[in-house]
Amino acid sequence: MDNRPIGIFDSGVGGLTVARSIIDLMPNENVIYLGDSARGPFGPKPLDDVRDYTFEIISFLKDEGVKLVVIACNTAASAALEQARAHFAGLPLMGVVEPGIHAGLAATRTGRIGLIGTVGTVEAGAYDAALAATRKSAFLFKAACPDFVDYVERGETEGDEVEALARSYLKPLTDEDIDTLILGCTHYPLLAKTIKKVVGESVTLVDSADSTAFEVADLLSSVGQRRIDSQPAWHRFISSGDPVAFASLGERFLGPEVKGAEKISWPSMQAGADAHEAGVVSRG
Repeated sequence: MDNRPIGIFDSGVGGLTVARSIIDLMPNENVIYLGDSARGPFGPKPLDDVRDYTFEIISFLKDEGVKLVVIACNTAASAALEQARAHFAGLPLMGVVEPGIHAGLAATRTGRIGLIGTVGTVEAGAYDAALAATRKSAFLFKAACPDFVDYVERGETEGDEVEALARSYLKPLTDEDIDTLILGCTHYPLLAKTIKKVVGESVTLVDSADSTAFEVADLLSSVGQRRIDSQPAWHRFISSGDPVAFASLGERFLGPEVKGAEKISWPSMQAGADAHEAGVVSRG
């Protein structure tokens, strides 16, 4: 038995889709979720910067006593997972890329799989590497959708404007006659209704959240670290951006578990800020 929390992070609210799946599958587990909204979205950022952010966040979560960290951000997982595993030896780290590929391969009938993600995710090539590692025969067609994250962070997940954007992003993939589409950003499931309308009923949408949750559960079970306690689990939410806005969007997308959010300030962003403001979790 291990009562320590599971740590989950993303560049904003998108990773709450992964948190939702983990909480649903393992309701007895304590969870700390961190959304780095002040520095997100990570997709257009230089990959070296994303690696730095990832290491800083994992360091924070490690100090908070987590037993495992889920990098619920495709860009961060693509840019930094392997380096982070080497640096944080002894702390289990899990990304969302490998579970996404596994789910995509399980879903496809023709072997023609589409992938949409941020610029950073698409350019990093982590999905290509994960597919190659399976040694399965399939084709991966990719498209970057850089503006989707901003729409989700504003809560604009439906409507003519975002649908037109989706059609322009997805046309190169539908032209390739894909039968499966991996939503390679944890924000994108929040756009699933719009995306499905564009790609049609014949294309299966793959969200890596559920497959990630199952892999987390399998890992914790294999090492005897599942929480077994009669006391209800707790869920803690932290944002580097506006905690009120985060909690409002979080409640909409995750549910009543998001009753509020703490604020974190990173050392590099504290110049001129009052680090002792009420409710601030400071680092350094």
